Amino acid sequence: MEYNIRSFEKRKVAGFHLVGPWGSTVPQGFKQLSLWVQSQQVPAQEWIAVYYDNPDEVPPEKLRADAVVTVPEGFVIPDNSPGVILTEIPGGAYAVARARVYNDDYEAPWRQFITALLADAQYQIAPRPCLEVYLNCAEEDGFWEIDMYIPVEPKAR
Repeated sequence: MEYNIRSFEKRKVAGFHLVGPWGSTVPQGFKQLSLWVQSQQVPAQEWIAVYYDNPDEVPPEKLRADAVVTVPEGFVIPDNSPGVILTEIPGGAYAVARARVYNDDYEAPWRQFITALLADAQYQIAPRPCLEVYLNCAEEDGFWEIDMYIPVEPKAR
């Protein structure tokens, strides 16, 4: 899988923190997020999933993720927004790959990406969250176009 290394600027985000199997919690989190964005007229800029754990090491019921939208600096969570968090995604170097996801099969492109990155001679995975940035709406297009972000750092020589 092709990827490139990019600098990612920190982002201010608002949304929901999720705990549990990603296959159910993340879609539900985005449904909840969509309702909140619409009802509160939130000026959402990007739709992002933030993944904190390695699913090969953490049991499904303990997997952590955030379903969030980027918001402008100075954004304040509106009243009547139970459970909504306001936080930042840290900036830094990330390996970035684009994928088209059909039938909600996110695992296959992520595994291909991680496998390619593990073979990289210059960079290694850094201990920061991974991200998915959604570039379209699957309800309209029949697939998801996503950019996958894996934090990296130079390999020790």
